[in-house]
This record gives sequence, C-alpha cells and structure tokens, in this order.
Amino acid sequence: MAQNALELIETMKDIPAMPTVIVKALGIIKNDSSGTKELGEIMAYDQALASQVLKLVNSAYYGFAQEITSINKALALLGMNQTRNIIIAVAMKPMLTSQGGRDLWKHALKAGVACEYIAGQTDAADAGDAFTIGFLHDIGKIILNIFDTMTYQKVKLDVQNGADIIEAEEEAFGVNHADIGFQLAKKWKLSVLLANCIKYHHDPLASSMPKVSCLTHIGDQLAQDTQDIPEIDPEILDNFGITMETLQSYREVIDEKTNALFMSLKA
Repeated sequence: MAQNALELIETMKDIPAMPTVIVKALGIIKNDSSGTKELGEIMAYDQALASQVLKLVNSAYYGFAQEITSINKALALLGMNQTRNIIIAVAMKPMLTSQGGRDLWKHALKAGVACEYIAGQTDAADAGDAFTIGFLHDIGKIILNIFDTMTYQKVKLDVQNGADIIEAEEEAFGVNHADIGFQLAKKWKLSVLLANCIKYHHDPLASSMPKVSCLTHIGDQLAQDTQDIPEIDPEILDNFGITMETLQSYREVIDEKTNALFMSLKA
C-alpha cells in the first residue's frame, strides 16, 4: 500500500505517457503565432484522427447545415479550442477504454460536455477549457487500475454497492484517484488550473481555485450514471447562482449532447 500519491506514481514502471498528438496539439494552441493550419498538419499524419474529426463535425453534435469534407474547413469552423477538445477526446479514448472500459470514457465525455455547457451558461470558465477540465478529471483512475487491476475492480464493485469512492480507494490503496490524478497532471505538465481541478473535484471548496473546481465537481455529478443527480452542497451551487432544479434542466441538454458526441466517436 502506498503512503501517498507521489510515492505510488514513483514506484510504477508503466505510467502512461500523454498521447503524442495531444502534446503536439496543446503545444500549438499555447503558441499565439500558431493557428488551425498547424493543427491541420498534425492531422495530415494521423488519418484515423482526421477521419474522426470529419465524422464528428458532420454529426448531430455540431449540426452544421452542409457536409464538411475538408479538414482545413472543419478546423476553421470549429476553432482552436473545439479542435483541441476533439483531439483530446479521440486520442485519450484507447487509454481510457483499456484501463477503465467504455463507461469511464463515456463518463469523461459527459463530464466534459457538462462543464463546457455550464461554463457557457454561467461564465464560470472558458467553455473550451472547461471541456478539457471535465474530460480529464478522473485520469487518476487509470493509474490505480494499472497499479492493481483486481483491487480496483473490487473498489468499483464496492462503489456500486454504495461505498464512497474516495474512502474505498484510500482503504484499498492508501491514496485516491484525485490525488493520483494531480500527480499525473504534473508529470504530464498540464496547467496548474487543470491539475488543481483534478485534485479537488471531490472537495472543491478546499481548492485555491474554488470556482472552476466547483464547476468540475458539478460536471462530475451531472455525469453520474444515476437517474437523479446526486445532492450537491448548496455552498457549491451558490458559486454559480443556480439550483438543483436548474441543473436538472441542464442535464437534459447535456444528455442529448453527450449521446450525439458518443455516437459519433464510439466507432
């Protein structure tokens, strides 16, 4: 059993690297002198990614009036942030599905959509950044599953039977997926904001960046595979001036958008 998240990360030999295409895409987007032309050049060398982008841009998720057949036109219509989101969602799919199954990948997509939608409604964060934050919030689960798959399967079963996930992980591993995800985010050199949201998505009011961490927490709760939204601390909701009833109305739109996105990317 690890003493802390950093120790667990350091003892592992098979820590996954961030997919190269994401590293390249994020590097281009951070560079103010770069544009969609450079992103298009990345996709020219990754036909699987290019075909997924074209499939998605022509899906019900975006709902453009005419069929888009050119990657450059697709990127021009989507813009830098939306293109980044697609690249992350597509490139992370193999890692998420191999270590967490289809359910973890769909949860990541739904949390990303939820954070993006709520950010757009409330101006809590940049909507493009919000998708990335929501999509990557549970990456620590990948590490725990790689570290000890059988033990993590037991944790998942305990959670299905009503256990709190943080408590179940800490009992089994001595650490939890939020702290592990924070260490992985640092190893991957993700932004301080993103790493902070990953670390505090179960305890957002303890974050030094509470508003965006609260957004991540709400997105995670909206993405739970339950009929009703789990109850959210009123103090968290007060950060956005919204109620559980408002979130229920948001969830209907989020479910519809997620299903369109999932259907476009699942192949």
